[in-house]
Amino acid sequence: MRDLGAGFRYLLKGQRWVARHGKQYGFGLLPGLITLVLYAAALVALALWGTDFVAWATPFADDWSSPWAGLFRGFLTAVLFALGLLLSVLTFTAVTLLIGQPFYESLSEKVDRDVSPDGTAPESDLPLWRELWISARDSLRILARALVWGVLLFALGFVPVVGQTVVPVIGFFVTGFFLTEELTAVALQRRGVEVRERLVLLRSRKTLVWGFGTPLAVAFLVPFVAVFLMPGAVAGATLMARDLLGEETTGNAPEEESQAPGTEDVTP
Repeated sequence: MRDLGAGFRYLLKGQRWVARHGKQYGFGLLPGLITLVLYAAALVALALWGTDFVAWATPFADDWSSPWAGLFRGFLTAVLFALGLLLSVLTFTAVTLLIGQPFYESLSEKVDRDVSPDGTAPESDLPLWRELWISARDSLRILARALVWGVLLFALGFVPVVGQTVVPVIGFFVTGFFLTEELTAVALQRRGVEVRERLVLLRSRKTLVWGFGTPLAVAFLVPFVAVFLMPGAVAGATLMARDLLGEETTGNAPEEESQAPGTEDVTP
């Protein structure tokens, strides 16, 4: 349970860091705003032309008697928009991180330098195009895993009582885990940690990850909120990545507050 609280404190500490560094916060908002505009335009287009698309895709319903054709196509249009909305929530973070790779890399490096005892930060020797390719490839892998979980939880949602109470809670924890993976990838990829190693690292401290990612997953359900929290989330994820790798950090880090002096984290 200590790790759960420590994870949440990393989230708060990241928001405080960007609040103290206004210039970095301003630059960090740009990718989220760009992504928000793109997603909003796509959803508006879906709302305006979704009915026409469904009518085009269901020519077999043209001969149905009223009101069945209208009800059927109206249902499909609603499902199409709901799927578009769900997809936008699931992919918003990955797309924002991809668009904002240079911005968030710079922000993450500045956080590392700020809290590192020697004032240095690990740097990637890869060219920008290579980093973007790795980021996109890894994001697709994580999205595929998240979709598998999403299908499983969707099916479990039809189980009486449990599907309406326990499953949504599990869903937020699962979303929080994958969201944290995407955010910590900014700092860990720069250190040469591959996606499989990142997943193993995060699973070794699941309660820490849940403490950081689950409240963020709830907040990120609203993309507009996600725009303003994203810079601080990247900063907090960088701090947490240092903890996961056992790197020394100056200041009162959350894990130092939650552990007694002279003790070590024995989480497997």
